[in-house]
Amino acid sequence: MGHQAILKRSPRLLLITDSRLDLRLDRKLEILEQALRGGVDAILLRERLDKPQWLALAAETRALTASHGASLFIHTHADIVAAVDADGLHLPSRMIDDVPAARQWLQDHGLDNVLISVACHDADELRRAGKRGSDLALLSPVFPTRSHPDRPALGVERFRELARRAGMPVLALGGITTENRKLLAGHGVAVISAIMHAPQPEKAAALLGEDG
Repeated sequence: MGHQAILKRSPRLLLITDSRLDLRLDRKLEILEQALRGGVDAILLRERLDKPQWLALAAETRALTASHGASLFIHTHADIVAAVDADGLHLPSRMIDDVPAARQWLQDHGLDNVLISVACHDADELRRAGKRGSDLALLSPVFPTRSHPDRPALGVERFRELARRAGMPVLALGGITTENRKLLAGHGVAVISAIMHAPQPEKAAALLGEDG
């Protein structure tokens, strides 16, 4: 039996790994396990690794998420989704139009229950994502970010408006901290540095998981 049955609803707190962090595999896995203990219910692996390293990290993370009842998304690599029996495939905004082809590939490989999430930044990308059959969107940046200082932040009200009209679950991403999380009550969030860079990942996850 596959792991896909784990994912019964849209994630409440999704952790995206940060390939810019120069961490040994064991240290990265230690952070992920602490985050899962703190309440992270989904992990998105987004890495720049050679395929053997990718597979090793994905397999170890699959074991961690399964043991905590959490879901696993893989960035871009459908073959790794298949190899480790992940719950979801995540595509960047430049690949929104590739969602139907990705879905067909997954179905051809017997992966009918894999979710496809996409990165979106505005109303047009959300509309296209829905039209192409995406299951979930990560909408960013909600708050200003150091990683994309030239991209205007949506703000909470604009995010809420776009999410309400999207016709699919939408997670908030970008600049989310333990301090501003409460401004997004009622919505799931995705974070990177708020947990990956936190001195106490488990505590940070617990605070970010407080919805309201």
